[in-house]
Amino acid sequence: MSTQFRSIRGIHDGLPEEVRRWRHIEETARRIFARYAFSEVRLPVLEPTAMFVRSIGSETDIVAKEMYRFEDRGGDDICLRPEGTAGTVRAYLQGGLTRSGAQRWFYIGPMFRRERPQKGRLRQFQQIGVEWFGVQGPLEDVETLAMAHAFLEELGIPELAMEINSLGCPACRPAYRDKLVAYLELRREHLCETCNTRIDSNPLRVLDCKIEACQAQLTEAPEMASHLCGECQGHFEAVKSGLDALQVPYQVNPRIVRGLDYYNRTAFEIVTRKLGAQGTVLAGGRYDGLVEELGGPATPAIGFAMGMERLAMLLPESAPDAVDVAVVAIGDMVSGYGLATADALRRGGCNAIHCGGGAAKRQFKIADREQARFVAVIGEDEMRQNHVQLKDMQSGTQQALPIEAAVAAIMQGHR
Repeated sequence: MSTQFRSIRGIHDGLPEEVRRWRHIEETARRIFARYAFSEVRLPVLEPTAMFVRSIGSETDIVAKEMYRFEDRGGDDICLRPEGTAGTVRAYLQGGLTRSGAQRWFYIGPMFRRERPQKGRLRQFQQIGVEWFGVQGPLEDVETLAMAHAFLEELGIPELAMEINSLGCPACRPAYRDKLVAYLELRREHLCETCNTRIDSNPLRVLDCKIEACQAQLTEAPEMASHLCGECQGHFEAVKSGLDALQVPYQVNPRIVRGLDYYNRTAFEIVTRKLGAQGTVLAGGRYDGLVEELGGPATPAIGFAMGMERLAMLLPESAPDAVDVAVVAIGDMVSGYGLATADALRRGGCNAIHCGGGAAKRQFKIADREQARFVAVIGEDEMRQNHVQLKDMQSGTQQALPIEAAVAAIMQGHR
């Protein structure tokens, strides 16, 4: 009895239509990020588990419940990376780059979390991330936000909103934290079980709860932006002024938080209403304490990340990869010439398919199915004259041309 294997739950195949969208997103990212002098890095999928325990925290859902973690044959505790920032910090430190000036990096690749699969959220998901090490001023924050905005604008995704907040710093956040905990303690019985746990372990994360009943209890909660020290207030005002100068639209959202202490000052999200509860398209912030947390010197940094599956869902419908020309070779005598013609067309820059020879009717059906703009028909006469009969399937015009002229006509028609 034969067995039909299926992919693991929450881990999907990237079929041509989806990959076409991913490639468009990736190529746009590389083009826009290069304008801001960011360089691509490629990092391992496997990393030491202890690195994420230290950076994300052992009590977080990602580490406690969602990581694909195992012991390899050498006895090492390793995992499939659940996010990209910790790995880039490791690479930054391991590469000895802490004294090499600011480092502008971005990465593209798969991440893994064993969470409940749902729309736009998979167990293996494609992510684009940006990290900028060695910068601490508000102008660098503005440039990071502007680059994120420029990238999404270039993709042509409508109805996005940038939301920003300040998380303060170790000097001003403890007093705010105490006020928030006092506020939440009075409302414990009205908050969900997760929020009750977070009051004791990570109270800022209560502000991020998506349950409506919890949100109703938070309408009058103290806001970090009202408790900033002078330096943090000045930093936040400079970020807003910079975005205004660049005409990047934004709104302040005091509910944007990060649950770990190494995050500070600027935090931001770009959101949409088109994805329901999973409305965050891009998220990031300043994490001046993470490099030190992972064993390096105190190093300011800022970054953001986004999932490509969610971005792909927001893109307009894309056309299939264009086939410029289909080669129809009629007769056994022209088999070799037909292959050589297809090769010459490809070398000239055309996206060409060979329709396989045989009956002309069948070959034309293949050309039609592939939506080829042109058909290059070859018979014995064309072979002797070193020509093709090039037919424009849009206009219906046909002309006998040598290969070089056919390439020029196809490329002109493609433009």
